[in-house]
Amino acid sequence: VSIGNICRSPIAEAVFRKLVTDEKLEHKWRTDSAAVSDWNVGRFPDSRALSCLRNHGIETAHKARQITKEDFQTFDHILCMDESNLRDLNRKSNQVKDCKAKIELLGTYDPQKQLIIEDPYYGNEKDFETVYEQCLRCCKAFLEKSH
Repeated sequence: VSIGNICRSPIAEAVFRKLVTDEKLEHKWRTDSAAVSDWNVGRFPDSRALSCLRNHGIETAHKARQITKEDFQTFDHILCMDESNLRDLNRKSNQVKDCKAKIELLGTYDPQKQLIIEDPYYGNEKDFETVYEQCLRCCKAFLEKSH
């Protein structure tokens, strides 16, 4: 989960989906990404995010959506990108009866200990590549820990 669901979280979703597919674990995982805000609902990921993913042989058909109460009741894990997202998600989860999702920073799984995945929106292609690399490290470690 990220603020707008057009940069970091779609990259993380696509990376994780590819890892799960490569490991032939699709039947064990339901993967999605969402935003804490409604700013970009219905929009495709940022063109730089799509370009970065394509450079790594990953395609996505994701469209931005806002997180729902059902997400907190359905998903086992909700991973987010920074402290602001974490605060917003914890606040939202407190309003949900039967919240089963464990909410945490994706960066807690980073073997290089980079806790925060910075928003590359105001940056350049290199910043999107940094997000991709962080997401790849974190998603691999999360997947290894989770199965």
